[in-house]
Amino acid sequence: MKKLVYLLLCAAMMLGISGCSSTTEEASTGCTLTVSTFQLSEDIVNEDIIKPFEEMYDCDVITDLGNAADRYTKLENNPESGIDVIELNQSTAARGYEAGLFEQLDGSKITNLSELIAPAKAMQEASGYGPAFVIQSVGIVYDPEAVGYEITSWDDLWNADLAGAIAIPDITTTFGPAMVYIASDHAGQDITADDGAAAFAALEEIKPNVVKTYTKSSDLANMFAAGEIKAAVVGDFAVPNIQNAASQVVYMVPESGTYANFNTIDVVASSDNKEMAYKYIEWRISQQLQEVTSLSLNEGPTNANVELTEDEAKNLTYGAVAENAKTIDYTFVNPLLTEWTDQWNRILNR
Repeated sequence: MKKLVYLLLCAAMMLGISGCSSTTEEASTGCTLTVSTFQLSEDIVNEDIIKPFEEMYDCDVITDLGNAADRYTKLENNPESGIDVIELNQSTAARGYEAGLFEQLDGSKITNLSELIAPAKAMQEASGYGPAFVIQSVGIVYDPEAVGYEITSWDDLWNADLAGAIAIPDITTTFGPAMVYIASDHAGQDITADDGAAAFAALEEIKPNVVKTYTKSSDLANMFAAGEIKAAVVGDFAVPNIQNAASQVVYMVPESGTYANFNTIDVVASSDNKEMAYKYIEWRISQQLQEVTSLSLNEGPTNANVELTEDEAKNLTYGAVAENAKTIDYTFVNPLLTEWTDQWNRILNR
């Protein structure tokens, strides 16, 4: 039913969005839009995202695929590469803002910016750049029988009875910086006030409990299945795979809140097709598209009007969890990341 509604809405957008006549004229002279995006589920991306957009605007979309770091480096080395719009994780996008590779967003060209959930809206307004189209968050997955009690807070990870029994994301991973923030919260310190000093003291305290700092969340599935760990800090996107291997584990987000990771979408400053790039961003954050991609691509929606059932939302950052998620300021983190990585390795990886 959602797919049918989605197709009908696409047809309505074709008739109702201003500027369609001009883009059709552009198409007659070879309208193309080059989108740099993540290399995953290509068939679904083409079916659910690319083809409907091409039909709406009569404009061909060319995709540049790869992980965020590789695609960003390629653009950094060749800003005139022809990329019009780029999708990146939050930390990598912040590097592009600092380097002037992306255009400050003209919000008047995107009619649905006001529909973003609160943390996504706050992040976009603070940066002035592209909006988030996906939200992920971090929580705790644990084996209740092995732990012997219910884990309810981040502070429980420091309990002495979890010695040699937990795994945390390495500093180099998506949620590595979030683990530093969590440690700072445990220490009762605003991380921006001491550049993470209290956080690393807290990480030294938790070291006896940490059996692994992982770089691949897929490792956790085998570790739980083998009984090597009792609990782990993990991004919500990895939970289904872990539970497939170890059905006894449960996932929880502490009531104190979680930290979000956003995937953002930006107009490349050197683009010659910025008007169409803006239309693509509007499409990527639209309710009608995100109601489809939240299911087909397991993407946590950033459009506040998206409605999901409890079952549909169980593995996504959605609803109250999303609205209350705390954001990480990568303009603060990135300049410190080399120093943080050195401290992390000295404490946890030696």
